[in-house]
Amino acid sequence: MARVMSSVTMAARVPYVRLTECVTNPARGTEPRKPDYDGACVSNVVPTLLGAGPNAQWPQWMPTGVRDAAAVVVIVLDGLGRHQLDARLPLAPMLGSMELRTLTTVCPTTTVTALTSIVTGATPGEHGLIGYRIDFAGSVVQMLRWADDRGDARRRVPPDIVQPCPSFLGTRVPVVSKAEFEGTAFTEAHLRGVRHRGWRAASSIPVEVGALVRGGEKFVYCYYDGIDKIAHERGFGDYYDAELRAADRLVADVAAAVPAGTAIVVTSDHGQVQVGDATKFLDDAVTRNVRHQSGEGRFRWLHVRDGAVDDVVAAAREKHGDEAWVMTRDELLDGGWFGRRVQPDVRRRCGDVAVIAHADVSFNDPAEHSAFDLQCRHGALTDAEIDVPLLTVTV
Repeated sequence: MARVMSSVTMAARVPYVRLTECVTNPARGTEPRKPDYDGACVSNVVPTLLGAGPNAQWPQWMPTGVRDAAAVVVIVLDGLGRHQLDARLPLAPMLGSMELRTLTTVCPTTTVTALTSIVTGATPGEHGLIGYRIDFAGSVVQMLRWADDRGDARRRVPPDIVQPCPSFLGTRVPVVSKAEFEGTAFTEAHLRGVRHRGWRAASSIPVEVGALVRGGEKFVYCYYDGIDKIAHERGFGDYYDAELRAADRLVADVAAAVPAGTAIVVTSDHGQVQVGDATKFLDDAVTRNVRHQSGEGRFRWLHVRDGAVDDVVAAAREKHGDEAWVMTRDELLDGGWFGRRVQPDVRRRCGDVAVIAHADVSFNDPAEHSAFDLQCRHGALTDAEIDVPLLTVTV
């Protein structure tokens, strides 16, 4: 009998009735959620797993069975929030069979920031990749493409200087990720020094992982972005459900490909909120004193003209307070939202005022252009975006 039941077999035993309520933003109208940087946070997963020596303290939020595993495989399923998974567990029998706990991701709840915290174990205030679009002395760089309105920014914004923290505690971990990501500036910034094992089809992931663990690797890191891509392009619905099923089969296939005694650890970088066409520009009363914007639609940084911060805060709270939290840079950084320690360069990259959505809306930046309208988004500090799963099983 196979050590891990196939997801197809398990799915046949679990009836599925489409849920009429897709959990999108259960925290509307509440206080913003602060990441648990000192505890059950994605930034503490890798340090726990790689630093688990005989005298290391094992945190209560990480299942003890992982500690005794012969090898550990970490799989990051980009964009899979805890609340979205809970609403669809019957679609994911493999994930549903694993021990399930909850972590917080980091602030903001976006891929650039969270992936860097996952692999470095550093908070955003330490590693400095504080958002999707970051201001570098007036030049706003989109960090996944590492480009601004002048094109490629790698020479002007060197990845190894922008993000100085080593990945995986300085060890040369094998990373199984898309082949086209190797050599990109963002990869250089957050995965510097790793051993890349690129894949061009998701079906290759279990093959690569199985070969690595059977070859003696004790720790393997995998990244899969399908759920996030479908959520952005299609929103919640049939396409999202189909992709969750595919991701679940992927995890089952990885579990079947590794030797007995291997622990599989699955987590994510953020959850999602369905926004659809509920996008808008900030009111003119807010933007008349704004030089430019950075961040992203649900965590919008406003870079304000000298002496106008109080006016912008007052206008933003008056015009958008029913749909967003408005905080100053000092309130966010000094309040620990980016971690206990904030490097001086990081403070300079932030805007003066942050407009952080708590309703299912997104705030447009006139300088930002997308190839298509995003259906699901993230970046803010609601339950739907900040809670991510921690799933474990030892095969």
